[in-house]
Amino acid sequence: MVTAVRFHRHGGPEVLQLDDIPVGDPGPGEVRIRHRAIGVNFIDTYQRAGLYPMPLPQIAGNEGAGVVEAVGPGVSDLAPGDRVAYTGLPGAYCESRIVPAERMVKLPEAISDTQAASMMLKGLTVHYLVFTTYPVKAGETVLWHAAAGGVGLIACQWLKALGVTVIGTASTDEKCALARAHGAAHVVNYAKENFVERVKAITGGRGVPVVYDSVGKSTWEGSLDCLAPRGLMVSFGNASGPVPPVNLLVLSQKGSLYVTRPTLATHIAARSDLLARSNALFEAVSSGKVKIETTATYRLADAAQAHRDLESRRTTGSVVLVP
Repeated sequence: MVTAVRFHRHGGPEVLQLDDIPVGDPGPGEVRIRHRAIGVNFIDTYQRAGLYPMPLPQIAGNEGAGVVEAVGPGVSDLAPGDRVAYTGLPGAYCESRIVPAERMVKLPEAISDTQAASMMLKGLTVHYLVFTTYPVKAGETVLWHAAAGGVGLIACQWLKALGVTVIGTASTDEKCALARAHGAAHVVNYAKENFVERVKAITGGRGVPVVYDSVGKSTWEGSLDCLAPRGLMVSFGNASGPVPPVNLLVLSQKGSLYVTRPTLATHIAARSDLLARSNALFEAVSSGKVKIETTATYRLADAAQAHRDLESRRTTGSVVLVP
């Protein structure tokens, strides 16, 4: 038996509870891993709350890092003792679990378990957003909301290394300072300032070609107003709540705008994509272009508190659980 954090109904952080569950031997194409660090992300809270409904009861969480304990029949590229990490597999808040071998990525020696659990979902999200959803070019200026969050801090560093100017927003002066320290050229405290006016002033009235927005409801309208004609609105999260139904006519009125709602899952569905994006992320971190900082660590038993702190916007950077 191993300890897991499960929810038996959708709701607030209080629905998370510690359960003892059995973990058997891996089947064909599977491995059993023992977690050393588990990532905490906003998608975990969406699933727990029911915004993204899950079968019940459900073990919370979607990413982790650890060591292979056993391999099932047909697995040839992993062996007991290998250090691995993954993202996009619900059921991560536990001491040990069975996972598909094809979704595991071997960790380089230079990447720690805590770093891996802090960056797989967030770093791969940044990769597909800036290299695929809107392939940024050196010299461009982009707007990135929640720039002091786990995804935002990685994005600010990576974009700076690519020669891109980042306008980052955050909800406090302290978070704005953190975003600036990680590469944002301009920062806006949207609790005090009108970020649309600031973006227009910074860009000489032109607006930006792309807005990356994981905040959702509270920044949606303003984000559209920050876009240059034929600009792209990338909505990839709902920290403030889901975006309400959209009147498509507004997109034409604001300058033939484009809108997309991408997910990481579709960008790493093929193993070749998972490996290519992971290798690019590992190279960026190993080279020092991107530094991964775990800013809050909780015991597995304190997962509910981790959710409370994340949802109340009291955290910055990456949050992990330690079994």
